[in-house]
Amino acid sequence: MKVRYRQTERIEIYKQYVDRLIKEGKAYYCYCTPEELEARRKEAMKLGKPVKYDRRCLRRNEPVPDIKPAVRFKMPDYGQTVVKDMVRGTVVFDNEQLDDLIIMRSDGTPTYNLTVVVDDIDMGITHVIRGDDHLNNTPKQIQLYNAFGYETPVFAHLPMILGSDKTRLSKRHGATSVMAYRDMGYLPDALVNYIARLGWSYGDQEIFSREELIRYFSFDNVGKSAAVFNPEKLLWLNAQYIMKSDLDSLCDMVIPFLKRDGIITDEDSINREWLKKAIKTLQERAKTLVELAHSLRYYIAEHVEYDEKAKTKFLNKESLPLLKELTERLNGMDSFTESSIEELFRSIVEAHGVKLGKLAQPVRVALTGVSASPGIFELMDVMGKEKVMSRLKRAVDIIEQEA
Repeated sequence: MKVRYRQTERIEIYKQYVDRLIKEGKAYYCYCTPEELEARRKEAMKLGKPVKYDRRCLRRNEPVPDIKPAVRFKMPDYGQTVVKDMVRGTVVFDNEQLDDLIIMRSDGTPTYNLTVVVDDIDMGITHVIRGDDHLNNTPKQIQLYNAFGYETPVFAHLPMILGSDKTRLSKRHGATSVMAYRDMGYLPDALVNYIARLGWSYGDQEIFSREELIRYFSFDNVGKSAAVFNPEKLLWLNAQYIMKSDLDSLCDMVIPFLKRDGIITDEDSINREWLKKAIKTLQERAKTLVELAHSLRYYIAEHVEYDEKAKTKFLNKESLPLLKELTERLNGMDSFTESSIEELFRSIVEAHGVKLGKLAQPVRVALTGVSASPGIFELMDVMGKEKVMSRLKRAVDIIEQEA
């Protein structure tokens, strides 16, 4: 059974922890307004002094009328806070540089540094693994763990992921949501593999199963430098996973994209065994499930739209005699297999004294609408005689009409 925790539903719990710190003299009310704090910050900067709270409310005994106070945690004045990190080793912070952080705002809402510590305590968290942009928060949180008498968790701060311009990864670098990558046709295992390899290595191996990632992962091999997100590398890895996937799995994964793009109406409208046969012809060419579904369109659709450049180059008066002869002879064939189709093609091009491409390319455009596809004999075998004949006749009719 899954249990969901929402920090907004735990406000009273956080208040109890804050009250405890106040009673023990480890936290105090602060009545300073934002305007006062900003004025002091500017003055400190002007004088070249450290920008930190001056504790003027630490000894205040009486509340300030009409002002709701925030609550500050009293940091130690001397010594050091040592962070023992599984990635970065030992990191030392001087306590005198640490500010008395606000743990409860004046509106009664807790701040991040308090909530994560209280949640860790209540939920028995032993290891905290997060981005190294949180490293500066860690000494503050360690002092809070100490104040509550709770054993400090083990920390591991991972390097950040940057965009190609070496700035923090954001939406302007492309899709950053897992769901966005799913909708773009990336396989879950490919994305897991790629993200796991960002900032971590295991020899020269690039492709890992989930079991291998679990078996080989170690913080010893996590780098300290930020990793750069490379969309081209992710696309290459996704193509590798598509190539290695079994046909049943690919069939399951591509059907939602076929329905989304209106290529099929529902799963029951297509023969699954035939679809796997069609997918096999495209498996080594597709980089994403979106690309695979788009290519499957010419197998499934009633008609295809011609790429204008391909149509002009290959569906013309020069190819018309070859297409007409092929259509006529295919019509009389009893056996419609890769080998019988190849035999027919070779007999036609030999009779006309031309290379195979002179016939294969016009046929490819007539059947798919484009000039690149799986092998022409394999393509025709999967497409089936009826659909092949229909598309060849349509191409012949269009050439004759335009001529």
